Amino acid sequence: MSVRRLAKDQPESFAFNKKSEDEIKFWLAKYPEEKKASAVIPMLWIAQKQEGWVCEPALREIADRLEMPYIRVYEVATFYTMFNLAPVGEHLIQVCGTTPCMLRGSDELISVCKNRIGKQHEISEDGKFTWVEVECMGACANAPMIQLANKDGDHYIEDLDAESFEKLLDDLAAGKKVKYGPQSGRNASEPHGTKVLTDESLYDGSRAKPVTLPNTGKSDKAEG
Repeated sequence: MSVRRLAKDQPESFAFNKKSEDEIKFWLAKYPEEKKASAVIPMLWIAQKQEGWVCEPALREIADRLEMPYIRVYEVATFYTMFNLAPVGEHLIQVCGTTPCMLRGSDELISVCKNRIGKQHEISEDGKFTWVEVECMGACANAPMIQLANKDGDHYIEDLDAESFEKLLDDLAAGKKVKYGPQSGRNASEPHGTKVLTDESLYDGSRAKPVTLPNTGKSDKAEG
């Protein structure tokens, strides 16, 4: 793995907003006080989802909040490639280039990124996009695929080709809503041209039963 370093230009300060503070409270409740350093990865992720990247002042804030040495937070942030150490565009495009996706045409998607956006990790001129090639994201049956990360969350977009990918970027640039998941019309990873799950309740979550999450008192749903 190549050496990962913090961006040269850094903001003077960082503060979590209210939404982030609520998420931090949720995660800290999962660990005993003496083990709260275990929340370092969730807190780094929360900082990134708030700002789009993890800045140096955020590392210091997290170290202070978790009462752990700054260098330990730095080590985690620079080790895991899921953390952006420099600003990114409004939409971060992560293109899988591992063998199954490569065999199914991920090189075409990468060519589109180079032509439309520029070099990896750079922000496009309009500020809309950044792209990076990543390793397998576990959707091999739906290759080639990307993960789209933005303010709406992190979503897989699968069964792509150059034409459908170009349209996806056009729609994102225009501020239009896009369809997540397979772009071929199939549900999940069912065979092409064959509708296997005809009852939507088998996969749409409507059969899930509410459960209480430990240490939080909050309710969530689990498969029944």
